[in-house]
Amino acid sequence: MTSGQYNAAVNEEIPMPESIDRYRMPPEWAPHQGTWLSWPHNRATWPGCLSEAEAALAQAVVALAEGETVHINVLDAAHRAAVAARFAKTVAPGRLRFHLIRTDDAWCRDHGPIFAFDSNEALVGLDFRFNAWGEKYRPFDADDAAAAQMTAALGVRTVRIEHVLEGGSVDVNGAGAVLTTEQCLLNPNRNPNLRRHDVEAMLDRYLGTPDVLWLGDGIVGDDTDGHIDDLARFVDDTTLVTVVEANPRDANHAALAENRRRLDQLRLSGGRALSVVELPMPNPLIHGDRGRLPASYANFYIGNEVVVVPVFNAPQDEQAIDALTSCFRSRRIVPIDCRALVVGLGTLHCLTQQVPVS
Repeated sequence: MTSGQYNAAVNEEIPMPESIDRYRMPPEWAPHQGTWLSWPHNRATWPGCLSEAEAALAQAVVALAEGETVHINVLDAAHRAAVAARFAKTVAPGRLRFHLIRTDDAWCRDHGPIFAFDSNEALVGLDFRFNAWGEKYRPFDADDAAAAQMTAALGVRTVRIEHVLEGGSVDVNGAGAVLTTEQCLLNPNRNPNLRRHDVEAMLDRYLGTPDVLWLGDGIVGDDTDGHIDDLARFVDDTTLVTVVEANPRDANHAALAENRRRLDQLRLSGGRALSVVELPMPNPLIHGDRGRLPASYANFYIGNEVVVVPVFNAPQDEQAIDALTSCFRSRRIVPIDCRALVVGLGTLHCLTQQVPVS
């Protein structure tokens, strides 16, 4: 996800607090009270195609608002009026809530809070540090400050955690397991003082996931260093979908084949194997100086009534839609053309964050 100038600096990590409080993150398919997003506004992220990216996200909002409230962060009153006008005839009154919360960019999955439950089953917002995927892009101060403002807007408790963790880097099954990647969570540009067992302890404590399922590397063009939401996603507590590249000459083939082998070997608690549904990769999308874009069908978002799925006007679109339809029998699949959105190096899951029913 791009938002400006590259910077290779790495923050020092602050030790984990001594508190023994523990939390539990529900799976994405659990009932939502709402979906939250930050409206796209950074022209550097979508050079020459910001309006097309907004139009694609607007389609997703209309579909999601059929089954839940959609919260939208905007920059100011004028921005709110402009965004609200898009939905005057397409979204029922009361389904949209606008919040004057400034952000540097639109990637709400990563700069927003991870909503979870504490030991008393009270909803909280886990406010991990956000450092723009290893300080790749500046500024990111507004993004790092957004999560606490979002939880305050809901009237729930904010739990500030002085470690970096982006929502797109983890995917939970709601039964004690989390999927993630070594490329991202073991990268020294996130938490350089944490080793693998420290990261696993952090995930267990804050997400309620003693089973940490590690994949390897992400796809070409992913500036997040291998976020899991472009690779593999749980669709129920024992089933996941994962992207594979059939062309052995493609640059993604080797990494995705290795991840696929790992999934066959991974086990849940009690030794249970995972059920794996394969998704294709679309034909490569190339954009100017950015080269190959991280287009992936795994970047779908599960709403209460719909699943919004990125498509790319590629021959593989229908195969991906069919596979996801088989996984979500009780939800309507809504394909969204994301050729403009992915210019920003992310799509629908990267732009959304679920708020579970409390």
